Amino acid sequence: MAGKDSGNLKTVRLWRDAALRARKLRSNLRQLTLSAAGGCPGAGAEQLDSPDAPQLVLPANIGDIEVLNLGNNGLEEVPDGLGSALGSLRVLVLRRNRFARLPPAVAELGHHLTELDVSHNRLTALGAEVVSALRELRKLNLSHNQLPALPAQLGALAHLEELDVSFNRLAHLPDSLSCLFRLRTLDVDHNQLTAFPRQLLQLAALEELDVSSNRLRGLPEDISALRALKILWLSGAELGTLPSGFCELASLESLMLDNNGLQALPAQFSRLQRLKMLNLSSNLFEEFPAALLPLAGLEELYLSRNQLTSVPSLISGLGRLLTLWLDNNRIRYLPDSIVELTGLEELVLQGNQIAVLPDNFGQLSRVGLWKIKDNPLIQPPYEVCMKGIPYIAAYQKELAHSQPAVQPRLKLLLMGHKAAGKTLLRHCLTEERVDGNQGGGDKEKSYPPAAPSVSKGIEVTSWTADASRGLRFIVYDLAGDESYEVIQPFFLSPGALYVLVVNLATYEPPRFPTTVGSFLHRVGARVPHAVVCIVGTHADLCGERELEEKCLDIHRQIALQEKHDAEGLSRLARVVDEALARDFELRSASPHAAYYGVSDKNLRRRKAHFQYLLNHRLQILSPVLPVSCRDPRQLQRLRDKLLSVAEHREIFPNLHRVLPRSWQVLEELHFQPPQAQRLWLSWWDSARLGLQAGLTEDRLQSALSYLHESGKLLYFEDSPALKEHVFHNLTRLIDILNVFFQRDPSLLLHKLLLGTSGEGEGEGESSPPAAAPTPGQELLRTTQLHHYVEGFLLHGLLPAHVIRLLLKPHVQAQQDFQLLLELLEKMGLCYCLNKPKGKPLNGSTAWYKFPCYVQNDVPHAEAWINGTNLAGQSFVAEQLQIEYSFPFTFPPGLFARYSVQINSHVVHRSDGKLQIFAYRGKVPVVVSYRPAKGVLQPDTLSIASHASLPNIWTAWQAITPLVEELNVLLQEWPGLHYTVHILCSKCLKRGSPNPHAFPATF
Repeated sequence: MAGKDSGNLKTVRLWRDAALRARKLRSNLRQLTLSAAGGCPGAGAEQLDSPDAPQLVLPANIGDIEVLNLGNNGLEEVPDGLGSALGSLRVLVLRRNRFARLPPAVAELGHHLTELDVSHNRLTALGAEVVSALRELRKLNLSHNQLPALPAQLGALAHLEELDVSFNRLAHLPDSLSCLFRLRTLDVDHNQLTAFPRQLLQLAALEELDVSSNRLRGLPEDISALRALKILWLSGAELGTLPSGFCELASLESLMLDNNGLQALPAQFSRLQRLKMLNLSSNLFEEFPAALLPLAGLEELYLSRNQLTSVPSLISGLGRLLTLWLDNNRIRYLPDSIVELTGLEELVLQGNQIAVLPDNFGQLSRVGLWKIKDNPLIQPPYEVCMKGIPYIAAYQKELAHSQPAVQPRLKLLLMGHKAAGKTLLRHCLTEERVDGNQGGGDKEKSYPPAAPSVSKGIEVTSWTADASRGLRFIVYDLAGDESYEVIQPFFLSPGALYVLVVNLATYEPPRFPTTVGSFLHRVGARVPHAVVCIVGTHADLCGERELEEKCLDIHRQIALQEKHDAEGLSRLARVVDEALARDFELRSASPHAAYYGVSDKNLRRRKAHFQYLLNHRLQILSPVLPVSCRDPRQLQRLRDKLLSVAEHREIFPNLHRVLPRSWQVLEELHFQPPQAQRLWLSWWDSARLGLQAGLTEDRLQSALSYLHESGKLLYFEDSPALKEHVFHNLTRLIDILNVFFQRDPSLLLHKLLLGTSGEGEGEGESSPPAAAPTPGQELLRTTQLHHYVEGFLLHGLLPAHVIRLLLKPHVQAQQDFQLLLELLEKMGLCYCLNKPKGKPLNGSTAWYKFPCYVQNDVPHAEAWINGTNLAGQSFVAEQLQIEYSFPFTFPPGLFARYSVQINSHVVHRSDGKLQIFAYRGKVPVVVSYRPAKGVLQPDTLSIASHASLPNIWTAWQAITPLVEELNVLLQEWPGLHYTVHILCSKCLKRGSPNPHAFPATF
């Protein structure tokens, strides 16, 4: 974001420097910080609302104290005679108490007090006599109170240099304020001013002024009188224009004009030659303001959330620019000259319409903060740009060394419920025609018969849809069985065409949520703004009227679901707006207030996320296309539809991505014999292929990274166990994954029996051919293997040597097998149950757990392996529980994958289908998943621990790594809406069925 919060990132340094200077001045002063009896710093709301007001107890011999901090004590008054006892006091801090007026004792300090902080109280008036007494005051902080007006006596404080009255209820300022000739800093933001206070024009010494979040609606022409002004905040002041006199503020260094209605800047704006930071975000600029281009000293420029369509080439004249935010505009291209801004450290371009980055973009090597998502990038490809500037530089360097190659290839995913007809549809779409006429025409065509086709799991097919243009689809047939849900999300990626297949013969309106709605929610959560085509199969089994009614019902219910979701998100966004309109102190006054205790920064971040979700709804192509695999004309119509969608440049701009020829050759070499038959290649194997493609070792990394990001192969450069290997044979890898997600016990047993032919029962090591087993031995072997199958299907448990038996047709070498187990753990599909961390097994059998197979509700299955007995414990101490709530959809397979990811953090674990008991050191933790019981209830996932109240921090330490692991997984679902709350420990202790929930930000 480049609003006030983001735009302030660098400007706040100026304020911080001033604060540091003040601290240095105080460093030699004698200081004292006190907590009142009955109160404590940071006391909770319950304690502060106690009927017994905290009593202040002052120590003896305080006459020499120069700085006294009484903040965070809940005080309503201070003792009489305090002023006479503190004869040397110069700084008094009373912030975060409950004063309704300035305490009279403050007046007794007036002859020597230089700094007073009464912020974050309940002041409704100051008291004229008290203010008049503060003759020596240089710094006064009255922010975050309830003041409707300021007393005229404030103008008599002739030595005042800093005044903060922000976050009050001021509709005007006293005329006497114009007498504060020494005032250097004034903050009146978030008040109720309706015009710029003319009294301020007399303050010739003013250097810092903040009048943001007032309804000024204009500035006076003679604002030029404030010639000393260096920092000016005018954010959210409802300004439509700037007067020409504004351009006479020649001392300005930092200027915040975000969240206004500006469409242009005065031509004389270029006179502000000392300007270093300018925030123009969230205005109405349609053209880049030309008046900015002569500002050679500008270091930070924020133009986010405007309506810009281009950036001028003369931007290269801003040679000192360090930060440039241009996100969420309508920019279609960047000028070549932007690469001359070699000092840039932050460059934010997300949310535009940029397809091609300028050549030599890699020259911007100092850019650390880089955001480019939500652009239709072709060159470099989206996957390269998302990796960062070094990868863009490598791509462009490679492109300069070799001929560019355009690969029109699109990923097509067939999704749908079990028995929807995906596999048969895939066969009919991709089967080559007998007459070989690939280019169309009216010749008679031959199609495969529409016989039943049974899915073998997830399957991948390459389909050349248009040979004349070289257009090729990579078709993924995603199995509809629920057992595959844990791995399906790995194949959902941006830039793909999603075909949701619905069996029209069996479809009924009540089945919409399971056959259509849930799949749309799933795709939208994983890939916001994805393109979805709805195809209805078995159309020949429906009457003409029935077919029309079912297609219309699907179309109607999709519209209703989208409307319901959008209205829900809009409603949540309005709640955030209402919370932002209230002062933070008001939000924190009651635990029942919406977004209790949540900072403005986090609220703005949440609002931006809601806006992102609303702006990136699914692109659902309508109407529903009914198809019968027995009708060649309907199949051809579907082919034509898929081709027209794929070739639509605004929908799929990355179809025509440009690659260095060497990258394309590297990809082709990975899939040629003999390496095509291997499951994986070593890094050095790929490096040798890279040399054949013309890539040196230092240029290979970027090419492999691109191939990984674009889904051509798997290369985990961040994994110590896997970074030396390249998994290029995805078809074979998918065949291996399919082995673990077939729940047919007879099929699994058959595979195991075939695998044991001629092998011993060791860890999969080959043995010499043995004599044929006797019937008794055969029965014993079958019984034992049947026991393993039962354990797998009920508890998700398999020993390593049985896993190898299952994979015998696919994996031969022991090294391949061990590497495959590492890969399965990396993907979050299983974990080694009994291997000590960092230690070998010393010959004992390794057992692996596949959480997605756990069927028992109560965790107990591992006790006999671990040698422990983890009975569920009732929480008798203080309980800490973090709850994640998912109102729209719960990511499929998330709980199972999360179960794997936390394994490195816990010990003595025991898993159930929906719950995990474990320990972090000696601290117990419980992870629970509760599916929704109705359409109005959300799915929830909670992480809990407990400890005695004095040691509650140990519970926090226990769950923090688990929370971090969950947040990492949730980042894979950018379109997912969820909330995080901390449940009230007192409600949990009482056993309340609906404990109060406090909003949390992690």
